[in-house]
Amino acid sequence: MTELRPSLHICTTCRAAQPDGASAAGMQLYEAVAGVLADLGDAAPVALRPIVCLANCEQGCSASISMPGKWTYLLGHMGPGHAADLVAYAAAYAASENGTVWRSGRADSLRHAIVARTPGYNFTQKETA
Repeated sequence: MTELRPSLHICTTCRAAQPDGASAAGMQLYEAVAGVLADLGDAAPVALRPIVCLANCEQGCSASISMPGKWTYLLGHMGPGHAADLVAYAAAYAASENGTVWRSGRADSLRHAIVARTPGYNFTQKETA
């Protein structure tokens, strides 16, 4: 039986601040994350999935992470240099009961990357407001 892992979707079409003719910044981020995950092999904490447009263009390169029963998070303002930190964030997300990874638990480069969170599939809120 395969262990359920979060899905990390990276917008591969993002062209944030890229000159014409350059490869899409989103694809560069995707490839960088794929490289980090390849180094981890079976220990990779997340399933990487390319996606065409997360409609978060104003926030630069974007990714979302989701898993049944947990919050879904949308992250922005990223680039290939964030790959290792994004994978570490994915590991913390996977270990969290409801997907919440507080700022203090994220790498400095991702402290302000969260753009939004939405209830994920089969999500039931257990915390109080």
